[in-house]
This record gives sequence, structure tokens and C-alpha cells, in this order.
Amino acid sequence: MKFSLSLLMLALCGSALAAAPEFKLVDTIQIGGAARWDYIYMDSEAHRLYVTHGTQTEVIDTQTDKVIGTIADTQGVHGVAIARDLGVGFTSNGTTNTVAVFDLNTLKVTSSIKVGSKPDAIVYIAATQKVVAYNGKSNNVSIIDAKSRNVVATVAVPGVPEFSVIGADGNVYFNLEDTGQIASINMTSYKLNKPVSLKPCEDPTGLAIDDKQRLFSVCANNLMMVSNTDGKVLAKVSIGSGPDGVVVMDGYALSANGGDGNLTAVAEVDGKFQPVATIATQIGARTIAADPATHRLYLPTADFAPVKVEGKRQGVADTFRVLVLQKQ
Repeated sequence: MKFSLSLLMLALCGSALAAAPEFKLVDTIQIGGAARWDYIYMDSEAHRLYVTHGTQTEVIDTQTDKVIGTIADTQGVHGVAIARDLGVGFTSNGTTNTVAVFDLNTLKVTSSIKVGSKPDAIVYIAATQKVVAYNGKSNNVSIIDAKSRNVVATVAVPGVPEFSVIGADGNVYFNLEDTGQIASINMTSYKLNKPVSLKPCEDPTGLAIDDKQRLFSVCANNLMMVSNTDGKVLAKVSIGSGPDGVVVMDGYALSANGGDGNLTAVAEVDGKFQPVATIATQIGARTIAADPATHRLYLPTADFAPVKVEGKRQGVADTFRVLVLQKQ
């Protein structure tokens, strides 16, 4: 009788009941040092997690959850991109206005490429062997030939470029933080396509894309905007505060809400995007990476001093760590 009742309840509730994911904190990777970080990058095939850490980049083996090395002297590092086919990786270093090239085996920096001012997001397009670095202060994008290590094009953009993803069409898509827009660059012609407004989104930062080519932008005013690569806004969804990162995994878009210390899981239910779960993390866990092979999420954070300085939380030294959440 209980089994029949459960089936009846599932039928009555529809997909909304099945759409709430559960995650459990299964590990905390202690790193220490300065409480400074930005993007983290998951290389699922190599079982490596790259964690930007102020002046260096930590490399974690995700099979053991241990730090296995450090990429030194990446001053003001924001992002990481990996070119496994070339045996190298790239970091965007905002303090030195460079993209560093490092060897994947030794983790040693082998060369440095001058780009625009304060490079932030960075991606690698394997099909064309191009690296794209987004320069937040000079409002332009540097396109680098990954083999020659030369900048082959610089594209001006009408705002501050933030996180970026690669579309199935080979174009790159990225948020413009200060104008509340999403933009794209044709990677054949290196021409900027007309930006699209994400109103009422304010200060979009994190961006993810799913296999149906829907784009998920997280905004400072507690919103996630869903759009497509043709420029149409599909949905506006409420999320938590202080998001800076978002990933897509197992059919969910998961925003890292550092202000609230949680994740908002967004799913398409009966043709509409809506929040389906709130998952506890920790205050400050604002950026995120996902490993779809193991169904795990990784979020860096730290402890914070009780008193804010100029309205900002101050991280406590030697408390920097990465949270590991496992989907149940």
C-alpha cells in the first residue's frame, strides 16, 4: 500500500518532485595562505582542479583531494585554461597584465604573453588552438595563437568582460558586467556580435552553457538570467545573494551564492526554469567548478573577520580551503 501511495504522489506532483537534487559535503581541502581567490578550473579527464590563489595557482588531484603542486608567480591570477593537446596551460594574471604559459607536467611557467589591462576570464578553444583572454580594465579581448604564443587579434568590447564560455558554433560568449549585457565574438572573423541586454540583471558575472546552448548568467541583484545564443532572453530566476560563479551539471544550473553561503539549483520544470533546491555551502563560497564524471562540486572559501572593511568581508589568513560536495 505504501509503495502504491508513493507512486500516486509522484504522478500527482510531476517532474517538480524529481527535480530537487541533493548534495552532501564530503571533504574539505585545506590550502591555507592568503584568503584570496577567483575562478577555479576543473580538468575532469586529468583529475585535476586548478585553484587561483592571489599570487599563485594551486593544483589539486581530485582522486585524492590533495594539493599536488603550485604554479608559482601568477601575480593577481584570475583564471586558468588548459590545452591538453599542447601539453600546456594558461593563467590570466591581472597584476602583470599577462597570460602565463605553464607546462602541465612540471607546472613551471615557461613564457609570458602581454595582453590588455587586468586580464580576468580566459578560455581555450581546442578546435582552433586559440586562447581568449578578457581584459577587464582595458575593455577588450586578446585572442592568442596557443602554438606560436602570439596575440593575433584584439577585439574592443563595450563594457567590462566577465566569465566566458564556448558555444557549439565555436563562438565565445561572455557577460559585460557594467552594462548588464551578454556579448559574443565570431572566432572566425574576430568580430564582435551585437551585445544583448539582460535586463533586469545587474552586474552579471558567472556564466555557464548547457548542451542545448542555453546560457545561464548570474547577477548581483539575486537573479539568474537564461538566454540562448541567438540573443533571446528565455527566463529570469531568483537565486541567492553574492553569486560569482555558476555551473551546469546533471541538468541543473547551480549558482554559487557567496553572500548567503548556499547554492541555488535551477532546472527546467514543465517548460519553465525555476529554483528547485537550496543547498548549504559556506559564506564566501562564490565561485564554483563541477566534475560531471564524478558528480562533484568544488567551491573555494575561507573564514572571515567579524568586522567588514569598506563594506567588504576580510578573509582570515591560513583558512583558505575548497569545499567538496557530492551529489547524492
